[in-house]
This record gives sequence, C-alpha cells and structure tokens, in this order.
Amino acid sequence: MYYDNCTYQRGEKTYRRELLRESHRINGKVVKRTVANISQWPELVKQAIRGALSSGSSESTLAGLLEGSTSSPVVQGKSVGAVAAVLSAAKHLGIVDALGDDRQGRLALFQVVARVIDQGSRLSAVRMARSHAAAELIGLSGFDEDDLYENLSWLSSRQQTVEDALFNARYPDGQAPPLFLYDVTSSYFEGEQNELAAFGYNRDGKKGKRQMVVGLLTDHEGCPVSIEVFPGNTSDTVTVPCQVEKLRNRFRGEELTLVGDRGMLKGPQQTELSEIGMRYLTAITNAQIKTLLNQSAIQMELFDQGIAEVAEQGTSVRYILRRNPVQAARMEARRADQLASWMAAMEASNKYLKEHSKAALETQIRNLTKRAKRLKLSGWLCIDVDGRTLSAQIDDEAKAEAAKLDGCYVLKTDLPQTAASSDEVDARYHDLSKVEWAFRTSKTVHLEIRPIHLRKEERTRAHAFVVMLAYMIVRHLASLWSEFDMTVEEAVAQLGQLCYLEIALQDGLVLRELPQPRREIAQLLKAADIHIPTVLPPSPPNVDTKTKLMDRRK
Repeated sequence: MYYDNCTYQRGEKTYRRELLRESHRINGKVVKRTVANISQWPELVKQAIRGALSSGSSESTLAGLLEGSTSSPVVQGKSVGAVAAVLSAAKHLGIVDALGDDRQGRLALFQVVARVIDQGSRLSAVRMARSHAAAELIGLSGFDEDDLYENLSWLSSRQQTVEDALFNARYPDGQAPPLFLYDVTSSYFEGEQNELAAFGYNRDGKKGKRQMVVGLLTDHEGCPVSIEVFPGNTSDTVTVPCQVEKLRNRFRGEELTLVGDRGMLKGPQQTELSEIGMRYLTAITNAQIKTLLNQSAIQMELFDQGIAEVAEQGTSVRYILRRNPVQAARMEARRADQLASWMAAMEASNKYLKEHSKAALETQIRNLTKRAKRLKLSGWLCIDVDGRTLSAQIDDEAKAEAAKLDGCYVLKTDLPQTAASSDEVDARYHDLSKVEWAFRTSKTVHLEIRPIHLRKEERTRAHAFVVMLAYMIVRHLASLWSEFDMTVEEAVAQLGQLCYLEIALQDGLVLRELPQPRREIAQLLKAADIHIPTVLPPSPPNVDTKTKLMDRRK
C-alpha cells in the first residue's frame, strides 16, 4: 500500500489528487488498485496515514492506527444513496433554491426528503436521521421534532412564495401553460382537535372520522403547481374561486383553460370563468344528458359514431359525445351481478318463509325492497307475491332505458374548434387521471399524507405542501427510472442500502469512504445522474428526539 500524490493541469486549472493505493503482481504483471480517495479527508488524518506508510511496514502500522484488534475495523455507516437521489431530484426541480439556504429552508428540505424516504410523523423523521445521512448532506445540525413542528408554521407562511418560485423555474419565459388541471380529495384525521377538521363527504370511506378537503392544481402534464387545504365540510364547487384567483394573479397567461370533473365546474363556475376570459372543460351528469336528449339537442345515434360533436346554438359551447364500450360492458356486468345478488337474497327469503310458518311476509318484502333500492334495481325490478312465495318481476323496457346511457359521457367546453379538436378535448379531459394519480400516490401508494395527527391549521397546510413537494420528486424520479422493473418506492429502498464505510482511527478520528455500489444500485444512480460525495461531512451533533419510544412504551 502506498500514498499517491499527484498534481496535474487541465487547461488553465491546476488539480491535485491524493490517493491511497496498493499494487501487486498477477502473472508477472503489476496491477494497481485505488483503495480510497483521501483528497478531501482532514489533514490530520492524511498526516497519520502518510506517517504510517513511511514507516516501511504499511499494513502493520495502519493496523496499529485502527481501533480494536479483535473486531473488524471497518463498519457500516449511515445510508447515503436514497438521500442523494432525493436531493438530486430536488435540486433539478428547483425545490432546494425555492426553499432557501437558511436554517428554516434546510429544515423544510429535510422534511421533504424524510417524506419520500420514510413516511411518518415529525418524530419518526428525526429518528430517520440516525440511519440516513440526510442532515449531513443537507447541512443541518442540532434539531429535534419540536423544531420540525415550528418549521411547518414557517413553511405555511412561505408556501405562496415557494410555489411561485417553482412555477417560474418550470416556465422561465413567463408564459403559463395553456391548460390547468384541478381536482379535490379528502383526508381524514385521527384526532378531533384539528382546526380544519369537520365532517363531510368522506372519500376515504372512514365513517365517524373528521376530515379536511385538499385541492390540487397542476399544469397540463400533471406536475403540481399549487395545493390548498379547506375545512372538511367544504363542497367541491366552493374551492374553485380560489383556484381562479391563483390563475389570474399568479399563473397568468394569454388564454387559460381550467379542466375539472362534473362535480367541480358547474353552471356558476363556468359563467365566472367565461366572464374573466378563461375557458373551461368539464363533463355533464347523466341527468343533464337526458335533458339534452329530451330537448332533441343531441341524439342517441351520435354515441355510436365513435366521437361526435354538437354545438349549442347561439353560444360558444361545444358538446363532445362518446361511448366507452369497455365501461359499458363493465356496467352491464355489474348490473347482472347486482341482480344475481338480489335473486339469491330472494331465494333465501323464500326458504326462510317456508321453514318459519310464523315469519312475517311483510318484513321479507320490505327487506328485499330496500335491497333493490340500494342496488339501484328498483326502477325495473318488482316483487310478485303468490301466497308466501316471492318472485321477481322484471320490466325489460325499463331495464333497457336504465342501460341506455351505459358507457356514455358528454364533455362540455367553450374552447373554440381552432384551439382544440374533438379528439383533443377528449384527451385533455382524460388528463385529469394525472391528478387522480397524484392523489393516489400522495395518500396511499407511497407518500401517505394520512392519517394526520396535527392540530394547528397552518401546520396542517404545510404538511400537505410537504407532501406536494415530495410528490414532485417522486414523479421526477419515476420518469428517470421508467425503464427499470421497480416502483420509485422500491428503487429508493434499494438506494437506501448504499452506506458509507467507516474506519475508526486513534484519537477519535473516523474515516468515511463510499464503497463500490452493486450493479442494480449503480444503474439507478447512473440513470438519474446522481453523484454521491466520496467523503461524508461530519455527523451533526444533537440531532435526536426529545420523546423516546422506550419512555412511551412503559
């Protein structure tokens, strides 16, 4: 083993390298290998290594520097691969610059990194710093969970500034994208003391849980632009004016179009958008489709033409008509399953009435009627009674009428034909699935915005904002790793296995070196152009939780 010190020049710049190397012969040929790049190591450590090597017996002398003679001198340090990947994506997206380089900005960045790597509370995020080198690579020291909670309040006050900075970084020419997507969801609370918690339409299916409503605004590609949190009893339409205000004053362009589902952009919202010079694209309900059919504004035959368009007379409104055969088949199969379920219940009632002579016939009829209504069969299914035997009476004409609109949908927009054809309008509406995917990723698939244990309103808003920033990173990494047969969550877990190696020297000195990653990890790093520093900064002092799990378990 020997010390390799070399100074060389590239162009007008002079470079110096310091390597710890070894050489040996294989079949008479000298083979050299770099053990470690010590250029960035502390000078005191390099002096100790040079002194040991100059003594003439490198292996024994270096062994004397290492602590512990009976155990392995090389130990596994903190994980660095996952943190490096997330930070690389955050820098590329402009999140690092938008949050700022002061302590609060770095704390917010740490929360975003922790959300991507290991979902959980602020308490668990601090515990994560024990095994992942997030604090070291971000440049943080001396914080606990209370600092992270206070940082949420700071982040809430800075949300608009950060969102604007990210939008300007994505669209540096000052021109907004021509189309924005918007949708809402809800997320439940475990406690009852949150300032935004209220009972409302719970999309999570959690009965008895208070919730909040979350509105997500994205650009035409599904990249988040802004997120906003509303009280849990807020209806979808009430959230729209806030988004319109953002589009007018913060993300303005020459012509903007807001895309929302049929429960979002109703008549008043469409009128408001038209009055301020914005366009809209939405879908109408089945009841509205039937009204247009009764008024002869559209005809059923149009749904069988692939995609059809009808213009509303005297206005700029266009209706795009289409039937989805896959959805139609799915609805028909579901109706058949529901009928089979009801028929099985009827047979069970007949059996019960036969075995129990004193059982009330009216009770069985009432239960079957309720079941038919719940399954939405009551419009064409009736019950015949013959003594104490029940049978089904199906109105085929009414059943056909109920199935008439299976798979049919109608889009409504005031976009001119020159701006978007019928096919383009249909494709843009289906882009709402990008927002739905963002919700799935943020709520259940990876980032787990729920359950929420916070109480203060501003911290709850900041929590949702952290999840939005984390989703931007996950979305970016997904595009970089699309060729790999693994999810982003699995890839981050793989990178989490890449750790520094630590060599403890005398006088408390510790050498940290990055080992050669295995093939799968190396491929992930290369695909995302991730460069991990060869030398890890010193471990930050006083990064630990105030509340210990051991104390809580007693």
